[in-house]
Amino acid sequence: MHKSTSGSLGPSGLDLTQAFFKPISGAASPSSTKRHTKISVIGAGNVGMAIAQTILTQDLADELVLVDAKPEKLRGEMLDLQHAAAFLPRTKIIADVDYAVTHGSDLCIVTAGARQILGESRLNLLHRNVALFRNVIPPLAKYSPDTILLIVSNPVDILTYVAWKLSGFPSSRVVGSGTNLDSSRFRFLIADHLDVNAQDVQAYIVGEHGDSSVALWSSISVGGVPVLSFLDKQEIAYEKETLESIHKVVIDSAYEVISLKGYTSWAIGYSVAALAWSILRDQRKIHPVSVLAKGFYGVDGGDVFLSLPAQLGRGGVLGVTNVHLTDEETQRLRDSANTILEQQSQLGL
Repeated sequence: MHKSTSGSLGPSGLDLTQAFFKPISGAASPSSTKRHTKISVIGAGNVGMAIAQTILTQDLADELVLVDAKPEKLRGEMLDLQHAAAFLPRTKIIADVDYAVTHGSDLCIVTAGARQILGESRLNLLHRNVALFRNVIPPLAKYSPDTILLIVSNPVDILTYVAWKLSGFPSSRVVGSGTNLDSSRFRFLIADHLDVNAQDVQAYIVGEHGDSSVALWSSISVGGVPVLSFLDKQEIAYEKETLESIHKVVIDSAYEVISLKGYTSWAIGYSVAALAWSILRDQRKIHPVSVLAKGFYGVDGGDVFLSLPAQLGRGGVLGVTNVHLTDEETQRLRDSANTILEQQSQLGL
């Protein structure tokens, strides 16, 4: 439908590629070992476009595909990005309403989702998003059977489970953005409290991407120094209420941004681009993302996706980090899993 063009000018489509360049005798053909990276972003809303824009600036893809149900907005977003070509790494940008355009994608990022109507219950919204996913996930799996699905749509944990069921993919190739952004907010708040760089703070939020998330206070470190054990050894008193208040700010952060500007976009854009980088560049970095959690940390009530510190690479989810949890943190994580399972049970999948 809509795509970028190259090598032609004018209404007749005159091909200037051969005329513009004089070939060099004996020039080597393109290397067959160079990997062509293709990323498809499903949903051209505020979140989808923030992700697309961040991916472009980070030179992560050779080809970027946008898919949305609104053709006019889709074409406008595509053109807007193409017009910035002189300021960006070379990337072929394609946009279409037809999922066939996603063929051969290395990574499919799903941001499409219904918005909550005033007075609508969360369960009804969930049912509408499940119905939407029935039209989104199967064609992605059909056209890119070897792709990795990265789910961003909310409620992300349940919809990652739905995507896993609908795709038929192994769980290692279906991952949700989960609490990766929550953990970034957590690190920022701790760094701000201690007046250090957030990159020097190691801290995770796990469990549900929502109100039942769990802050792993026992594993927080700054510059390699475990914070709570350091305070204990130095006999420095701290109040649990202070820690809980920081966690509450993390939970409320998205609500605050939405109330101020109407939606969240930039932070989730950077968060998802970081996940895409870790996966496609085989970085094997640890990210708190939504994975199939059954069998980890005593979560055994059923198939449930929730965020755990996981190693990401070219194969998707490579493993789950064996982080030490206190008994209280373990119980809270199980409670979070049960919260998600209770909602899933009402879907009839």
